[in-house]
Amino acid sequence: MLKLHNYFRSSTSARLRAALNLKGLDYEYLSYALLKDETKTPEFLAKNPAGLVPVLELEDGTNLVQSLAIIEWLNEVHPEPPLLPADPVGRARVRAISYMVACEVHPLNNLRVLQHVEATLGGDKADWFRHWVGVTFPAIEAMLAGSPDTGTFCHGDTPGMADICLYAQVWNNRRFEVDMAPYPVITRIFEALDALPAFADAAPPKQPDAV
Repeated sequence: MLKLHNYFRSSTSARLRAALNLKGLDYEYLSYALLKDETKTPEFLAKNPAGLVPVLELEDGTNLVQSLAIIEWLNEVHPEPPLLPADPVGRARVRAISYMVACEVHPLNNLRVLQHVEATLGGDKADWFRHWVGVTFPAIEAMLAGSPDTGTFCHGDTPGMADICLYAQVWNNRRFEVDMAPYPVITRIFEALDALPAFADAAPPKQPDAV
């Protein structure tokens, strides 16, 4: 069985949980308390030298890291249901939305950055978090609102990689009390995703290590 090394509150871990659920793949849930530095042990660093979750451990012991790379691997090895559109332009659009979350918003509001902002720079981590969401989310909203390719979900009427990234990020937004009123399309898509068991079961509050 696949092993998912993750943390309930980690949005990158939530991405993987949703992707695995959509693919109908069973996995063993292994949790690490990030606030206790449980990913800094020699045992974990042997799996991912960066000391970050998630790690997907394959049946042969191979460890895959970086959530979007793992999602693309899952899509190649388990092609149904697809997480990327069939056409190149559609794939580029879905990847663009995914990367806006994963490369622009998330790196600036993950745990190690927030801890640095609070401890070293003396800043308000919640204010920092909300600022960077506010830089990129308007552009995502505009892309979704202005495209005929947007359907029930980010691209058409079946969920894919962009939805996986957006869903996990909105859960983080809730934790930091981001005002979602300016983002009606994102909110509508989030609610549609949250009605699907594959996503709802991946949500942070549903995980066994949730506190």
